[in-house]
Amino acid sequence: MTPALFSHRKHWAARFGTAPFLPMSRAEMTTLGWDACDIILVTGDAYIDHPSFGMALVGRLLEAQGYRVGIIAQPDWHSAEAFRALGQPTLYFGVTAGNMDSMVNRYTSDRKSRSDDAYTPHGAPNKRPDRAVTVYAQRCREAFPGTPVIIGSIEASLRRIAHYDYWSDTVRRSVLPDSKADLLIFGNAERALLEVTERLAKGEKIADIRDVRGTGFMVGREWKPADNWLEVLSTELDTPGAIDAHVDPYAMTPSGPTAQTPEGTAPVRIVPRAERLAAKQDVRERTVIRLPDYDQVKNNPSFYAHASRVLHLESNPGNARALRQAHGERDVWLNPPPIPLSTPDMDGVYDLPYARAPHPSYGDAKIPAWEMIRFSVNIMRGCFGGCTFCSITEHEGRIIQSRSEDSVIKEIEAIRDKTPGFTGVISDLGGPTANMYRMACKSEKIEKACRRLSCVFPDICDNLNTDHTPLIHMYRRARTLPGIKKILISSGLRYDLAVRSPEYIKELVQHHVGGYLKIAPEHTEAGPLSKMMKPGMGAYDRFKTLFEAASKSVGKKQYLIPYFIAAHPGTTLEDMLNLALWLKKHDFRLDQVQTFLPTPMALATTMYHTEKNPLKKVLGGKGEAVDVVKQGRIRRLHKAFLRYHDAENWPMLREALKEMGREDLIGNSKKHLIPLFQPAGTGKRPEGARILRDVPVKGEPRVAPPASRGRPPQVPKHPLSQRRGGGKGRPS
Repeated sequence: MTPALFSHRKHWAARFGTAPFLPMSRAEMTTLGWDACDIILVTGDAYIDHPSFGMALVGRLLEAQGYRVGIIAQPDWHSAEAFRALGQPTLYFGVTAGNMDSMVNRYTSDRKSRSDDAYTPHGAPNKRPDRAVTVYAQRCREAFPGTPVIIGSIEASLRRIAHYDYWSDTVRRSVLPDSKADLLIFGNAERALLEVTERLAKGEKIADIRDVRGTGFMVGREWKPADNWLEVLSTELDTPGAIDAHVDPYAMTPSGPTAQTPEGTAPVRIVPRAERLAAKQDVRERTVIRLPDYDQVKNNPSFYAHASRVLHLESNPGNARALRQAHGERDVWLNPPPIPLSTPDMDGVYDLPYARAPHPSYGDAKIPAWEMIRFSVNIMRGCFGGCTFCSITEHEGRIIQSRSEDSVIKEIEAIRDKTPGFTGVISDLGGPTANMYRMACKSEKIEKACRRLSCVFPDICDNLNTDHTPLIHMYRRARTLPGIKKILISSGLRYDLAVRSPEYIKELVQHHVGGYLKIAPEHTEAGPLSKMMKPGMGAYDRFKTLFEAASKSVGKKQYLIPYFIAAHPGTTLEDMLNLALWLKKHDFRLDQVQTFLPTPMALATTMYHTEKNPLKKVLGGKGEAVDVVKQGRIRRLHKAFLRYHDAENWPMLREALKEMGREDLIGNSKKHLIPLFQPAGTGKRPEGARILRDVPVKGEPRVAPPASRGRPPQVPKHPLSQRRGGGKGRPS
């Protein structure tokens, strides 16, 4: 049985008590009576003492166990001097890039530098380096040679093996050899962090800590934890076919004829099924899978796609095996993923004494990420959706980890009573997904044996509990709290789950939608949706019907804002055209749109790099090819179809439609997608772009542009045609 998170014995420094804020200077350490820090956390984000920010959550967790924790936030990385600000830690440096991968934070999907950084005071850009984990870890080594360095956060998690790096267009090594860190903690870090820290505090060397789940490290090519460990090649284990069958792994198989025992021989012992399963699990627990090595995945797309597929199949904590991958003369070794936190553990983490504010050293500086989340509450972690473009599952896991209702209510009351500027509105009550709270597999045995990549694709699994009752009860209780005027639901809503509970939709519509609700169909066409592992538009249509009926029943005019991705692997120009026609038919004019951004370790990134489908067997000549858009002009064209109404895109779209043989969509009536005319001052071609034709159909006069805004004569009347936000964690 997994021990409780807070069952570790507290460190001797617990006598110092709780700090108002974790110190960021020697002066603050002196005030607290410290002569040194036990752990120093280095982060690429500004320090905000709130559980939504990783360094604060980790810091307060370690503090609760009695360790003295200091923070170095957004240090000047050009020398080691800033990394000496708090002196040498007695145990280790903990290094994180922050709440986002530093490359995603700094660059757009077009590889252009972003003009701001939401996690920095005043949104100032360029306060963190590219590949911050690697740079920070190297500077920590330089500042205090010999001090252990542990890396973590989403950047380290998603770069734990050889991975495709979109910004350099290369396959890069694991972050472990590049950063020269002693240990990498991936996924939900709490269990691993407390165990490793306790063992270091007791005098154990970090090089000897090799048995903690959720950790990775470098070892020799022949190293094993013990002599009885087995090593198997990944190519011998790859499961053929698509991962889409609803199979009960404990279903009984038909029995054959009963074997007769010859006379004079001892009867054959029939091993009970439970014993057979236990023996099989014991073998799995001491098996390591050798993935194709770095040079193989770097030079061979099939091996890369295969390695990605195997890594994702080995992601269930209930049955995952250790992985190893050669990087030159040494191997990256990854232990199985961490065991998810129980509800009491989650409550303990979120009930810690956070100041719920930015560190005082920032003064009155506005930090955009803090402004966005300071009145929101995270009720759960993880996502079993498995969307291939999303990194939540790779980082937080498929198993939902939920807080108790009492813990959530307690935090709402803390916001009401302690957060300056609170007006009575909770801006969000959710998590990675708004409505997966307390949802889980109906059978613990099946959950531990399952190897599906998604519980809801291609259909919702029969073994999944989709009951929304606990969430409805929480909403109702939270609304009755004194001083709470409104609770909004702003997290991504999984509408294919919501349609299973019309009562939930009514509750949501009547009390928790502020006129607009963002949902993410991502696309309308089967091709890209199958590569995203997203449901078809039938689920969207059913939800829309229920949403509109519920809105009408309470006398409200409320609207859905759909979210779509351009240039996702598996998407053709024909798919984007059909999506544009769907948008026009439903009078949507999207303002902010997303072009697919390949992030490390995501399955969709594997498709982008290899042009193969890792959702199916890759090796053996059976791999499925995937349409991939890499050229800048075509990626811009995909995005232009999402913004068909923008006059700047019309020259590009006219040429594309002509090349596709769809000139019938160019004209000036409601049935046409784009008009013949081009308003003066719009549609300017980028320097160096090839000339685009803009010729009216013969015999038809050029139509004069409308008097204002350069828009076509037929302006959609839909009130949601103006702006759509990016959703949580989605860079625009």
